[in-house]
Amino acid sequence: MIVASALFMQNLDSTVIATALPSMARAFGEDPLRMNVALTSYLLALAVFIPASGWVADRFGTRTVFRAAIAVFVFGSILCGRANSLEFLVFARVVQGMGGAMMVPVGRLVLLRATPKDQLVSAMAWLTMPALIGPVVGPPLGGFIVDNASWRWIFDINIPVGLLGIVLVTRFIEDVRDPDPAPFDGAGLLLSGVALASLIFAFETAGRGAVPRGVWVAAFAVGLGASLLYAVHARRRRRPILDFALLRIPTFMVAVGAGNLFRIGVGAVPFLLPMLLQLGFGLSATESGAITFASAAGAFVMKPAARTLLRRFGFRRVLVANAVVAAALIAASALFHPGFPMVAMYAILLAGGFFRSLQFTAYNALAYADIPPRRMGDATSFYATAQQVSLTLGVAVAAAALEIIVHANGRSAPVIPDFAGAFLVVGAISMLAAVVGLRLPADAGSELSGQARSGSGRDTPQ
Repeated sequence: MIVASALFMQNLDSTVIATALPSMARAFGEDPLRMNVALTSYLLALAVFIPASGWVADRFGTRTVFRAAIAVFVFGSILCGRANSLEFLVFARVVQGMGGAMMVPVGRLVLLRATPKDQLVSAMAWLTMPALIGPVVGPPLGGFIVDNASWRWIFDINIPVGLLGIVLVTRFIEDVRDPDPAPFDGAGLLLSGVALASLIFAFETAGRGAVPRGVWVAAFAVGLGASLLYAVHARRRRRPILDFALLRIPTFMVAVGAGNLFRIGVGAVPFLLPMLLQLGFGLSATESGAITFASAAGAFVMKPAARTLLRRFGFRRVLVANAVVAAALIAASALFHPGFPMVAMYAILLAGGFFRSLQFTAYNALAYADIPPRRMGDATSFYATAQQVSLTLGVAVAAAALEIIVHANGRSAPVIPDFAGAFLVVGAISMLAAVVGLRLPADAGSELSGQARSGSGRDTPQ
């Protein structure tokens, strides 16, 4: 719960700011369109520093690094709350991103090293909730704070939470480190940082009018070139900062490959659904948030069911069947229109939250099923990097699909049928995760799910 609370703070902060950007633009005397750089700068900092998180934790200890990451994140939040210009805010958001880049993968590493394998599914169910609840709670909470207080409170609320987290980490989390860490891959960090930052910048700005077309096209080209250079570098180094050799482990490969496809659809929902409800239905931000919150409730309902379902059916069958159901529920948002029964809308969103949360819990546990203990740090860095890229790509794909559909229909602004087409596109991409899931062996992750013990006739602890 300590780790999950820290991740919730990070996930909430990354979404709550979007609602406050117009108020911040007025305070700084800036064009609201320029304020998007406050979001992009945070994502770029994550992309640059996440790959180094595993090595840093192995070298300096998980408790030390996790505690320092929370402190840096809180310090960045304090700076954000004191910002008096866009330039200062961007600097503060980069500081926040440096802390967030360490909090996410190192927090997961803390959990992996402290949790027995037969309890990992239950632990990951708790850890999955922040990623699903943060994007849902963020926009309405941001609107409430802006309407009733000051936008600065969006950042100041992190201070007491972070300080409490530092105390709890010091008290309860063991400081585990690798006695013989691999040499630091500085060249790899530089190449991966340039590649990821350039690609994420291109994904975030493509087709939105935030920057000229030539800028994001150039960023994409730089990112692609740096990626190729990094691939050459990684093949020549025994322990690169992002080790593609981990993908030779079938369970890790499926968790990354299928998980990335699935997250493209999931990352698109917090972008498409509020826009549909506000632009298509004419609802306020608060009314929209009250509807989208249903998916968070579904995530809570899933927690006690994950272990039982995985033990009964195994990872392979759950990941394949559940991907189809969850993707279909994402696509079902294409049915929403002002006359659609509200009860049915809530039911679809509630069920969608349940099945998406189950899918994430399974991926997040399966990814580490067969990772050797000494490679856990490398695996968490790789997995967190892949997650960040896929969620960012989800928003980019959704925005591109929506724009293409709008222009194909000869319109200048999206209407309800255009959103329906975008939901169908991202739902279809998420459903491809089921195809990748078929590559899993039938007994994959049996030690985590409890199938190994239950099959031998022994009782499996809950």
